[in-house]
Amino acid sequence: MADRSAVQVHMIQAAVLRKQDEPLKIETLQMESPREDEILVRIVASGICHTDIDFCDNWDSAATPVVLGHEGAGVVEQIGERVKGVTLGDHVVLSYQSCGVCRQCRSGCPTACERFWEANFGFERLDGSNALQRSAVRGHFFGQSSFATHALATKRNLVKVPKDLPLEMLAPLGCGLQTGAGTVMNSLQVSKGAGIAIFGTGAVGLAAIMVARIVGANPIVGVDRLPKRLELARELGATHVIDNRHEDVGSRITDITGSGVDYVVETTGDWKMNRLAIALLNPHGTVALLTGAGGTDALPEGRKTRGIIQGDAVPQRFIPKLIGLYKAGQFPFDRLVKFYAFGEINKAIADAKRGDTIKPVLRVSQV
Repeated sequence: MADRSAVQVHMIQAAVLRKQDEPLKIETLQMESPREDEILVRIVASGICHTDIDFCDNWDSAATPVVLGHEGAGVVEQIGERVKGVTLGDHVVLSYQSCGVCRQCRSGCPTACERFWEANFGFERLDGSNALQRSAVRGHFFGQSSFATHALATKRNLVKVPKDLPLEMLAPLGCGLQTGAGTVMNSLQVSKGAGIAIFGTGAVGLAAIMVARIVGANPIVGVDRLPKRLELARELGATHVIDNRHEDVGSRITDITGSGVDYVVETTGDWKMNRLAIALLNPHGTVALLTGAGGTDALPEGRKTRGIIQGDAVPQRFIPKLIGLYKAGQFPFDRLVKFYAFGEINKAIADAKRGDTIKPVLRVSQV
């Protein structure tokens, strides 16, 4: 076995979460050079996802400090000797991690990876090691920890992207937008003329709305509490919008459809909205739960709920597809994005929590 004590290190800057509800602090850390199956990526930009924010709000203060971030985009700077098909200088988007060897991964279903939780939320490599160990801070969040100037990734969570588009714009494709779009296109396979409601019109919900329009769903109903987001939802493809602060969602959807809807994409995680979603389904309809609920629950008349991870997307295939739709003017996700300097990370998080910004993206370095 190689002597890991002799591994070279890189000095990086990273936003460290040390205590729950405290601001992230940008610190200088030491990170190992890539192992033989890893790629060192200089991060140009990173989206901020609500999963990152949830960790900031709920991290156990007694736990080890960590580096979050899982919507990274950057430039390949160093390549492990066993990595094929990646070149120095490649522009890449980083997505979720998977083990690559379990039955589900080998069958082309990495979102069902048998070690998905460890690979993405374990804050360590799958062998239990930590590339930031010399600084007593843990990384490897979603196999990347992109709230930093550099990240280590593998071929399994790295997607090469065209150099004619700004990396800072492509960063959010790695998680939230992939999840919303993939849920409609891959998981539910919504067909033309099917009725769909999207509960919550943040980045994930708006991605779902845009793709629902692309596949020809009708009606497409956006539900939210923020008028500005509902206005944008209508511009991006919703045929109807409901402000659930002032309107009864059930009555309005019944008025719109005459019955219910075939699909509900539930992004809020509110148990009342989950129950309402089920009540509004047509027979054989499906509620897609995107906030951690798992499994498939059968209900009367063929209705069901389904927990969905990452829109059942294989990033190396689906992210290029979304980029193609963006180039064709069909998936204008740039309208969701607001940019912040890396040092403004805490402001970006606060703006997202208030609902002032739909998809904050940190500018970490220049291309």
